[in-house]
Amino acid sequence: MTTFFRAQASSIIATLVDFTTTIVLKELFGLWYVLANITGVTCGGVTNFLINKDWVFNESKRGVHVQAGRYFLIWSGNFLLNAGGVWLLTQSSDLGYLHAKMIVSLILAFTYNFFLQKHFVFK
Repeated sequence: MTTFFRAQASSIIATLVDFTTTIVLKELFGLWYVLANITGVTCGGVTNFLINKDWVFNESKRGVHVQAGRYFLIWSGNFLLNAGGVWLLTQSSDLGYLHAKMIVSLILAFTYNFFLQKHFVFK
């Protein structure tokens, strides 16, 4: 159970990095919301991997290149689902990009990321 709570803390930190990057790029620099979201997701993914490797899953048995490769596979799916989900919700509803991003991020956090990282990336 400790692993789950640590993973959620890591997710929160990565989400803060993701959202901060997205908002700064969109609101301060005027970047298109889809590109701002993609950049935010990338920064959050790197943050999440680094925290998960050492603190959440305490995985040092396997080389970092193996874990990074596996993480990249899982993260790529998350990336596509996130970018597509934000775009779809924003285009098909009255939701702004931040509300769509919150909804998609929460869904992916609880249904996709934790389980695949625990059972595939850092097993």
